[in-house]
Amino acid sequence: MRVVIVGDGKMGKAVAALAEAKGHAIHGMIGAAENVGGRALTAERLRGVDVAVEFTRPEAVVANLERLIEAGVPTVTGTTGWQDELDRITALVERRGGALLHAANFSLGVPLFLRAAGDLARRFAGRAVFEAGILEEHHAAKLDAPSGTARELQARLRAADPARPFPITSVREGDAAGIHVVEYAGPHERVTLRHEARSREGFAAGALAAAEWLPAHPGVHTVEDMLFGEGG
Repeated sequence: MRVVIVGDGKMGKAVAALAEAKGHAIHGMIGAAENVGGRALTAERLRGVDVAVEFTRPEAVVANLERLIEAGVPTVTGTTGWQDELDRITALVERRGGALLHAANFSLGVPLFLRAAGDLARRFAGRAVFEAGILEEHHAAKLDAPSGTARELQARLRAADPARPFPITSVREGDAAGIHVVEYAGPHERVTLRHEARSREGFAAGALAAAEWLPAHPGVHTVEDMLFGEGG
């Protein structure tokens, strides 16, 4: 499989290293300096590419996705902060018969964690003696807060238990790859559900698994579609 990496930051480099270790060919790595407004994503530059993996910034991702989809390249993106444009990008994918998989977090344990959190919320619903909240912790260089995963977690919890607000506390310090915790605290006990990413390589492995899966699955997908089947 020939992979183009859009974004030459730590995640892009981690995906490239893992892809090469698994026998895939890196068609190219396109950094921000040469790709303002997606200008480096030309049909000529993308010729022969089987899939793109995009990890950039919120201000760059939409132009990148538009160029990649128009060029007919199945695209996996882990960039967050662009969900307001999802409907428009989805329409473009459908119009072009393309393929896109987007995720705020490529740790393969996260979809299982989110489902477990929703089940936990349903079981605690109506038990007012417990106060509930979310804690998320990431390295000091992570710009967005709350994280995309924390926002998705909050949405899942509120859907399962609309009476609770599930406030998010965000911590940005050190070099933590990513920690997300749901906590129910009562007067005499505490119940927690926790997911902790142990390294960036786990995100890279999930993104590469998505890149291997996506070309045979047109449409717009999430990691949950890949793991559980569409609608699963």
